[in-house]
Amino acid sequence: MTQHKPLVELSSKSEYALLALLELGRNFSNGEPMQIRQIAAQQSIPDRYLEQLLATLRRAGIVRSQRGAKGGYLLARSPWQVTLYDIVSCIEGFDSGKETGAKPQTSEGVVIAETWQAVREAAETVLQKQTLQDLLDQCRAKQQVDLMYYI
Repeated sequence: MTQHKPLVELSSKSEYALLALLELGRNFSNGEPMQIRQIAAQQSIPDRYLEQLLATLRRAGIVRSQRGAKGGYLLARSPWQVTLYDIVSCIEGFDSGKETGAKPQTSEGVVIAETWQAVREAAETVLQKQTLQDLLDQCRAKQQVDLMYYI
């Protein structure tokens, strides 16, 4: 049996960013910043890699940093104000307004390009509708179901 590669795949950069932001989202209500090593330990993310991701997210206004002995990172906005599109587009560096590649020269090439444009637009629509809060709520629900299963 052959293993098929997924049509659309989440990069490890985006996955790590989402994991880090879920950790920050869980702590959003207490207003306490989290240090990189805390987030990295909780989510098994390499510290150096996480540092780069958080710097990118900070430049995009998704997280903010706080200096000092009790410093660290916090969400810059409420979890329900951060879409998955905000996160993934920041990390992956794509812009929905930009077209990629040369213009197709044949009718077949045009049809294929239009189909892939529709796929990209569908993915963007899903990412724009989902927020970090939605993911947090789904995680809580999953944890409750898992806990009930083991009791």
